[in-house]
Amino acid sequence: MSIQKSLIALAVGGFGIGMTEFMMMGLLPEIASNLDVSIPEAGYLISSYALGVVIGAPILVLIAGNFPPKKLLVGLMILFTIFNGLSIIVPSYNLFLFTRLLSGLPHGAFFGVGAVVAGKLAKEGKEASAVAVMFSGLTFANIIGIPLGTYVGQTYSWRYSFVIVAIIGLLAIVSILLWMPNFKKNKDAKPKEGLKVFKHLEPWLVLLITAVGTGGFFAWFSYITPLLTDVSGFDKSSVTFILMGVGLGMTVGNFIGGKLADAISPVKAGMVLLFVMVVCLFIVMMVAQYQIPSLIMSFITGAIAFSIVAPIQMLMIKSAKGAEMLASATMQAGFNIGNAIGAFLGGIPIEKGFGYTSPQLVGAVLAFLGALICISVMLNRKRVAKKYAI
Repeated sequence: MSIQKSLIALAVGGFGIGMTEFMMMGLLPEIASNLDVSIPEAGYLISSYALGVVIGAPILVLIAGNFPPKKLLVGLMILFTIFNGLSIIVPSYNLFLFTRLLSGLPHGAFFGVGAVVAGKLAKEGKEASAVAVMFSGLTFANIIGIPLGTYVGQTYSWRYSFVIVAIIGLLAIVSILLWMPNFKKNKDAKPKEGLKVFKHLEPWLVLLITAVGTGGFFAWFSYITPLLTDVSGFDKSSVTFILMGVGLGMTVGNFIGGKLADAISPVKAGMVLLFVMVVCLFIVMMVAQYQIPSLIMSFITGAIAFSIVAPIQMLMIKSAKGAEMLASATMQAGFNIGNAIGAFLGGIPIEKGFGYTSPQLVGAVLAFLGALICISVMLNRKRVAKKYAI
């Protein structure tokens, strides 16, 4: 029971992180209107958070060996709560960009350290299941937290959505303090040694798959609210429930991706799923003006997008033996580079007047490039195998 409570504490933190990262997609029109900027400019708030993750993930993990895991997790959630709390009172767009950057700093490090802690908590042979419990916080954020934050932000004020995030951060801090055991720090740990993993080509290719391939998803998801309201003709009040459907799709996709990776290997699964995402994004673009097909494709595209996570995560872990914590954190950086790329590039054709269906074309190109990089990983493996065979 104590182990389950510890994992739940990690899941609460993951819930808060998932909520603050993704609920922005549902609140862009409200934030843009309140801060007197365009929707594409508001989209840069998504990119700013993602940049914070990219900066914070490797830096904070590299100092992780200097602190006991429990203290580090508490410290990361304190930073998360403070920075998200600042978003409640931020008076201007430029300052909001800065607080979003700060809010992203603890993201990758929390999941990197949390994954290692979850593995230590688990019985032998059950480590992956324990890590899955921690990441279930992200899943539930997509089903419950993000729609809740969207509803509150659209109905009352987007600032109240960040009040909820800050409260969840406080709950995570209390949960970790009460339920997490005091693991001793590893005196022999040398976090900087893990950087040697990145002397090899494959981890860099996996990061490219993550950043470019998932950028395809974020090009669509970043502007899903105006797509649904302005093109599909849904009422604003319906967006919350549609996002719940996307979240449910992500939950289904998470299991599909894991099983597919076990069946045909992570790199092949990633390649297949990214090609499928290309098709999905083209279909989303073509059916956006029709409500029922648009609903169906929102669910399917969410499922395909999240099904890619498990294969790519496993691919990185297998490519970074001996530096799993750093690799786990850098994967979060990779996903958020994809977040930044997708939001930024997806906003360009909107600003040029091509409408809210244009980001899907950008996303399809990014997903296609991600699939090609998967092929390059397979070719690189053949090259390395041939080299050592000789």
